[in-house]
Amino acid sequence: MEIYLGDIFRPPSEAYSIILQVTTGCSYNKCTFCGMYKDKKFSVRPIKEIKEIIAFFKRKYPFVEKVFLADGDALSAPTDYLLEVLDVLKNTFPRLKKVSSYAGPKSLLNKKDEELKLLHDHGLNLLYLGLESGSDIILKNVQKGFTANEIITACHKAKSANFELSLTVISGLGGREHWEEHAIASAEVVSKINPHFLATLTLMLVPGTKLAKEVQENRFQMPSAKEILKELRMFLYNLNLTNTVFRSNHASNYLILKGTLNQDREKLIKILDDVINNEGVFYLRPEYLRRL
Repeated sequence: MEIYLGDIFRPPSEAYSIILQVTTGCSYNKCTFCGMYKDKKFSVRPIKEIKEIIAFFKRKYPFVEKVFLADGDALSAPTDYLLEVLDVLKNTFPRLKKVSSYAGPKSLLNKKDEELKLLHDHGLNLLYLGLESGSDIILKNVQKGFTANEIITACHKAKSANFELSLTVISGLGGREHWEEHAIASAEVVSKINPHFLATLTLMLVPGTKLAKEVQENRFQMPSAKEILKELRMFLYNLNLTNTVFRSNHASNYLILKGTLNQDREKLIKILDDVINNEGVFYLRPEYLRRL
């Protein structure tokens, strides 16, 4: 029995969760910047296998409270399958409090409202969705496969089913050419969604990706650390959120920030201003320590 097939990825906030790989790979897997799941094809793992893995985790970790369903878009698995997984988890781990998963726009849009509500009622609490950018220009350039309005619709659908929603934006994804467009359009879209959680990652160039080739051919200019921070400042400045927990604690980020938006926005902007203007002492993560 193989617990994991290929490399496994999870959000920073799932550091203490059991990672249950119910699917392998990503159901879309065409984004130009992403190299996470290029080593495997998307598939749904057999339910018999998953039950054996859950039993293994039960023997090793009997008091599990959090489970993250991997890989890239576990929500795209059939609803009946996911309901069975959730029921087995609930019956196996009496202390279980939270089950979460990545969710792509397509998987949300393809599922009926009733299906999403059923999944939530059976214990799936939190969905992580990569907005990446609110700009249709940038979404098209990186081959995200969806427009900003389609992503907004998908996110509202998740919130209507009572899911907690965690949204991610990739700083630097517009490059030097579209950094203002990226910051302002992303802030506009995030504000319309008003997610429970918001995180920024910082673009990292992954060898072998289409974006890496664009950089080599000088069709995309990677922004510097200071340019990234200026973009982040503009993004925060244009947000209009209510009680959204914000984090920039991913290993790819140059500067760790945290707060609640919009309550802490001015404080975060002040920190960014001090860093950009070289005032005060702040730790910027060096390039060699940045990770995906």
